[in-house]
Amino acid sequence: MTTPSNLLLVVTATTTALMAGLFYAWSVSVTPGLAHVTDREYVAAMQAMNRAILNPIFFAAFMGTLFLLPVSTYMHYAQPLSARFWFLLAATVVYAVGVFGVTAAGNVPLNNALDVFPLATASDAEVASLRRSFEGPWNGLNTIRTYAAVLAIVLVILACLSPKESVASV
Repeated sequence: MTTPSNLLLVVTATTTALMAGLFYAWSVSVTPGLAHVTDREYVAAMQAMNRAILNPIFFAAFMGTLFLLPVSTYMHYAQPLSARFWFLLAATVVYAVGVFGVTAAGNVPLNNALDVFPLATASDAEVASLRRSFEGPWNGLNTIRTYAAVLAIVLVILACLSPKESVASV
């Protein structure tokens, strides 16, 4: 049935899937590719990509999901509580902590430090040192975001497949 809450759920599922796809694609293609470039190429590429991703389309999906998940959860709140509500609540927590929280507390500070690094004037030793201090932690945090985003979309899919009403009320 097409209702405002179901339409919102479709939009929520779409933005959640976009974010899961972004982190998954990064983890299985960009990260392994960057592992094979020189330190200077790595820092230049990460600086460029971290700047390029700061755009309205990315923010619409990234922040949109953070906003839409709790709104969808609220829209499916009814007594007795349904499986759909619980799946959406779990997806909200997983995304808020595992994607947004990890990004804000971990990846963004690393990106900010990388952004101000003076690559053009840095010595090879300084570039190598920066890469060592950045790459491992950043990739580890991105792995957490990837797992969290994939889990969030699985939970949203389960919500979509669950009846809106509690089984006890049907």
